[in-house]
Amino acid sequence: MKILFAGDIYGKTGRDTFKRQLPILRQRYEPDWVIVNGENVTAGNGLSAKHARFLKDCGVDIITTGNHIFSRIDWPEVLQKHEYVLRPHNMIAESAAGSGCRVFNRNGLALAVINLAGRVFMEGAQCPFLAFDQIISGLPTGLPVVVDFHAEATSEKQAFFWHVNGRAAAAVATHTHVQTSDERILPGGKTAVITDLGMTGALNGIIGVDRDTVVGRFITGYSEKFLCAPGPGKVEGVVVEIGSEGFATSIERFRLVEEFLSD
Repeated sequence: MKILFAGDIYGKTGRDTFKRQLPILRQRYEPDWVIVNGENVTAGNGLSAKHARFLKDCGVDIITTGNHIFSRIDWPEVLQKHEYVLRPHNMIAESAAGSGCRVFNRNGLALAVINLAGRVFMEGAQCPFLAFDQIISGLPTGLPVVVDFHAEATSEKQAFFWHVNGRAAAAVATHTHVQTSDERILPGGKTAVITDLGMTGALNGIIGVDRDTVVGRFITGYSEKFLCAPGPGKVEGVVVEIGSEGFATSIERFRLVEEFLSD
């Protein structure tokens, strides 16, 4: 089984870039599943029903999210009507709309996807380490499990990786929008990890945002509304191959950068 994970899709530039480049990535890697983080898809802050369907129409199988999924007032409706969209399991009550873990089946391939949020420099959340333990205890033995750990601190991300080593097939982290080069399979556990998948969005912005706005914020202490930076765009992520035993056999990082495309 081969899974393509793409980093956080930011705004219109990210959406347009992803739509253009996913066919190329599919041809190159031939994935069985495509998973993307979509918490910044709609204007860089949240995910609308329209854009959830847009990603599905592009060929995305599963959309994970993060703290920004709750930024829009329609988030409960999005999660209720689109079962392929997950939200961080440990940020709100389990009885709330949506889910942070689902088992997906297609063409005889079953996959459990878990979405969790970190706590360091983040909004309030329950312990992601204990949340993972509780979730995985209820999953069938032998079922491949992958995790999107949406967190800020690299130390928390790496601690989480070691905590799930040997129990998850892959644990990839998102949120900072800057791709790291530390992809590997942890020793002894066959769990593929990377500290941050990176971002799908503007190459020359600042984590997807118009750079002049962000630079101005650091200089003046305040800023105008964040706007999505224009193209050219990039798509970053990893491809993980999972063997018959339900654990990772390989992980490959990719970074696809577009040349400038005028409207």
